[in-house]
Amino acid sequence: MYICGLVIPVPAEQQEAYRAWAANSAGIFKRYGCIEIVEAWEDFVPEGKHTDFRKAVAAEPGEKIVFTWQIWPSREALDAAEERMHAEGVLETDIEAPFDAGRMILGCFAPLSVIGR
Repeated sequence: MYICGLVIPVPAEQQEAYRAWAANSAGIFKRYGCIEIVEAWEDFVPEGKHTDFRKAVAAEPGEKIVFTWQIWPSREALDAAEERMHAEGVLETDIEAPFDAGRMILGCFAPLSVIGR
């Protein structure tokens, strides 16, 4: 198991556009081997004293935080999928991302432990 996680600032009025963009992206990732994708829209994101989700992505007034993660079988599977997706051009779409991708945070992680559902 390998996890790719993102924190994304999205204008509140773009929630439905984000949902459509994420559904399109999820379809692509699933075709290339992603096991599970969770898209979570901000419900409670407290302001921190030193740092927080908003500060991390330089969220602007009126933006909501999306916390999303993808579960892949392994790092090798993700790396191979990314290589194929770029080579095949499937990530180039007419659907424009409804957020400033330059402020998005991305990180990939190997799990330390997993406690079942």
